[in-house]
Amino acid sequence: MAFDTQAINKSRQNLTDYDEIWLFGYGSLIYKVDFEFIASEYAYITGFSRRFWQGSHDHRGTPEYPGRVLTLTPSSGERCFGRAFKVNHEVFEHLDHREKNGYLRHEIPIHLSDNRTVKGLIYLASPDNAAYLGEASIKDIATQIFNSSGPSGLNRDYVYELAAALREQDEVDEHVFEIEKTLVAMD
Repeated sequence: MAFDTQAINKSRQNLTDYDEIWLFGYGSLIYKVDFEFIASEYAYITGFSRRFWQGSHDHRGTPEYPGRVLTLTPSSGERCFGRAFKVNHEVFEHLDHREKNGYLRHEIPIHLSDNRTVKGLIYLASPDNAAYLGEASIKDIATQIFNSSGPSGLNRDYVYELAAALREQDEVDEHVFEIEKTLVAMD
């Protein structure tokens, strides 16, 4: 079941109040950007781990056969690599639509490559949204991903492209790499 969060996100932050707006991407935004930005650099956040626990009914799956995409779970002491984008507030019309299936915008400190920390925004899908699929075994997650596709393509391509992008930056994410390894064995 889809959970359209566009109206909720429009009321969460007054984007015109920000002197500069940074957005943190931890999934497909690491390797594929579909919006205009002022600047971009690799960055990280702390206290979260990447997990394929969110359903995708509109991009990498369908309402009948949802795919699995990333969200973040609180994880003390963890560091999550990603990509930060400096953007204008107008881009959030597109981003709110793109992330409408259960994701809400949150403020978060983003650690940039020049050792600056900036206040930024991130899209997170929490367990209380209708599209949340939750924890499952690596095999079950990989099987669902292997069998899912949607308007944005095969769900497994999302995993393969993310894993390749992480390796290009010498970043290790055991959750992503274990799912990738299981998918490769299924191919």
